[in-house]
Amino acid sequence: MKSKYGLKALLILGREAGRGPVLISELADREAIPRKFLEAILLELKRHGVVQSRKGKGGGYFLRRTPAEITFGEVIRVLDGPLAAVPCVSRLAYMKCNECLDEQTCGVRLAMKEVRDATARILDGTTLADVNARTARLHRKVSGNRRKTAAP
Repeated sequence: MKSKYGLKALLILGREAGRGPVLISELADREAIPRKFLEAILLELKRHGVVQSRKGKGGGYFLRRTPAEITFGEVIRVLDGPLAAVPCVSRLAYMKCNECLDEQTCGVRLAMKEVRDATARILDGTTLADVNARTARLHRKVSGNRRKTAAP
């Protein structure tokens, strides 16, 4: 849930980029995210340089970089840790499995490495800007279809 909520909030900040900070309460309300949980998520993202905040009147959170520079992979790693399902294939948190006799020929490791690589390729190649553009196209398409079916 941490990454899911973080990504939802960041997608809003991406859509609002250049318009000024967004209040936590607004982010929480728009995406039905528990406010206290969102505060913790945004603080973690701030510590890792993904977002910035401004206090006082007109304050709130905003992206530190452009939406095209922030990937889903980066956010998930910040909030939930490595993408690898098993530690022996992790790039950032590698650990040898205690029970493994031969890491080079381990079938589980070989399969999980492929999964990790495919997952990383997709998540590291998907930016906030990409997803916002994709959802905007879908909204336009759905709206267009509703108008067509509503017409007499």
